[in-house]
Amino acid sequence: MAGFDHHRVPVADGVSLHTAVGGSGTPVVLLHGFPQTHLMWRHVAADLAADHTVICPDLRGYGDSDKPAATGPDTYSKRTMARDVVVLARELGYGRFALAGHDRGALVAFRAGLDHPGAVSRLACLDAPPTLDMWEALHGVSAAVGFHLYLMAQPPGLPERMIAASADAFFGHFLDLWSKDPGAVPEEVREVYLRACRGAVPSIVADYRASAGIDVEHDTADRAAGNRLRMPVTVLQQDWGAALGYDAAALWRAWAPDLRHTTVPYGHFMAEEAPAEVAAALRELMARRAD
Repeated sequence: MAGFDHHRVPVADGVSLHTAVGGSGTPVVLLHGFPQTHLMWRHVAADLAADHTVICPDLRGYGDSDKPAATGPDTYSKRTMARDVVVLARELGYGRFALAGHDRGALVAFRAGLDHPGAVSRLACLDAPPTLDMWEALHGVSAAVGFHLYLMAQPPGLPERMIAASADAFFGHFLDLWSKDPGAVPEEVREVYLRACRGAVPSIVADYRASAGIDVEHDTADRAAGNRLRMPVTVLQQDWGAALGYDAAALWRAWAPDLRHTTVPYGHFMAEEAPAEVAAALRELMARRAD
């Protein structure tokens, strides 16, 4: 990421996040998805850095960030990972910031928006429904699209051994399957992603396992309490609603009253397939006034 400085920022006991920082102006934090690293934002970050301070960490358990052993369900809960992000921004000098997340990063961003509304001024989620809604939407044979969710939800041991035994084939499967433009992830970037995932199998599985347990508990408690996202929210999403049989915009509106929901024609890796369009959507979000 040309023009970006790289830092290791302590965010919790024994946990530092590898973070790329560039540009100047109002801050925006960009959280990557699976099976990627902060590098997925390379085009969007360069665009936004013209007039924003852009902060791109590797999430806890991914890339070059620390990968603590999962000693309990909290280690990789989205609540813990969201706290990492808020502490990261504060350590860099920003108590309030816009936040965008893709895939796993979107789940962390969603939790940060609920838990830390004083810190998150604007929120964007790319191609991932909230955890609770994701599980409720998967049913019957249509759930086969999320087979990895069920695999990594299993108790510790078997998923890690199975994935580690053929890590490049496993993670590469998603890079191939989920992209509408294979050229969007060139070979040298693909190798970065595969190498990073190869070295992070236990922590990646722990992240997914948390989403089948403690993350659902947290979302369920917020839904029961009527907690909602208080900031302007933008959602960019493939047409998962049509594919899985639900009203995607209505699902999001239940969580985010100040919502702009767009169904996009790009593949899952939209920040790499359509970076100009994604950057434009994030600029529009950051310029919006709260309803």
